[in-house]
Amino acid sequence: MLVTGFAILIAVGTGLLFLPISRAAGEPADLVVAFFTATSAVCVTGLVVVDTATAWSPFGQLVVLGLVQVGGFGFMTGSTLLLLLFVGGRVGLRDRILAQAATGDLDLGGVIDIVRRIALFTILVEATGAAVLFAAFLGEAREVGQAAWYAVFHAISAFNNAGFDLFGGFQSVARYATSPVVLLTLGGLIVLGGLSVAIVADVLARRHWGRLALESKVVLLTTLVLLVAGAVAFAALEWSNPATLGSIPVEHRPLNALFESVTLRSGGFAVINQGRLGEAALFVAMALMFIGGASGSTAGGIKVNTFSVLLIAILSTVRGRPSAEAFGRRVPHELIYRALSVALLSIAFVFVVALGLEVLAGTSFVDTTFEAISAFGTVGLSTGITPEMPPPAQILEAGAMFVGRLGPLTLALALASRQRPVLYRPALESMRIG
Repeated sequence: MLVTGFAILIAVGTGLLFLPISRAAGEPADLVVAFFTATSAVCVTGLVVVDTATAWSPFGQLVVLGLVQVGGFGFMTGSTLLLLLFVGGRVGLRDRILAQAATGDLDLGGVIDIVRRIALFTILVEATGAAVLFAAFLGEAREVGQAAWYAVFHAISAFNNAGFDLFGGFQSVARYATSPVVLLTLGGLIVLGGLSVAIVADVLARRHWGRLALESKVVLLTTLVLLVAGAVAFAALEWSNPATLGSIPVEHRPLNALFESVTLRSGGFAVINQGRLGEAALFVAMALMFIGGASGSTAGGIKVNTFSVLLIAILSTVRGRPSAEAFGRRVPHELIYRALSVALLSIAFVFVVALGLEVLAGTSFVDTTFEAISAFGTVGLSTGITPEMPPPAQILEAGAMFVGRLGPLTLALALASRQRPVLYRPALESMRIG
């Protein structure tokens, strides 16, 4: 149902973007361009093959924004919410399970409340972000209508970790490298969208570190460490690079390094040209993109939860513990097996996509791998080679976005559904490791 729902939404988006009214020039868009853009929007990725500001008409931009909002909110979550609001009927167990899968909530009885909370949280955060951005854009001598449209578009794009922008020239938000208000607002929206409503709700409800659920503690701590480590790494590696941080005034470089670390978690906005990063910084970027944000959020990647479970297992093994433990709690073995499956299969998939892009596009290994991970992680950042790729490579990249958006969740659910009670255990036999 999840896969079918997103596929239908992409097909509808492709049809709308293929209409002449969606193009700025008034002519029908290329079918591959329409399909790629619709897939990128529904999967809240932000990779583009044409400039959003100049290639699409206001109607086309509205279509893109609508696809981002629906894709970010979750197709199944949205349909359940519409059933509650407009039909008024009782939601059956099947619909509750589908909504549970879309939201990542573990309490089946509270799924409907979670869906309502997601809607309220989304509206509240996006409206607050839009208000701040409106004030900032209005101060640039923009017309009120244009400032309002830009504020709403970029607030929704940032919260949904989509990365679409209307500033033109494939420059993303580079013009705001010296604007702390814009960068902090966009960064805050990206982080909140990438944490998930469940984590935020747990923090607001319990308001004390000791009372937080294990998942909340692990996700918050890992997210903080990754953001700080990413910012420090980019500052150290790119501080003097005249093509990236080196071109920004010294007093603004720390914030830009932090924003780069934030946006690589699936945000997709860029203040510096990713194609000008050194190879060391590109490898750091690829690691952050692959991990992504929290489960049940608008972010992509294998998810912080998956990465954290594996990290907990590694640290517990190094410390000689018989089971994975964190904050005085044990992590079930079957959860570690699922996390390992998701991570390794994701690595294999990215490898295959990178190989395919290398064959089809003939670009450098590092750039090709960066684009493959960006597509799979639904990040949307690019070294600049995606618009120049041939149509077959762009279609492959669109497929990577689709799998990246639904693959880890679908795989985790499939593995969980296959779990059965074990009536017996085979005889134990050891193997050599290392």
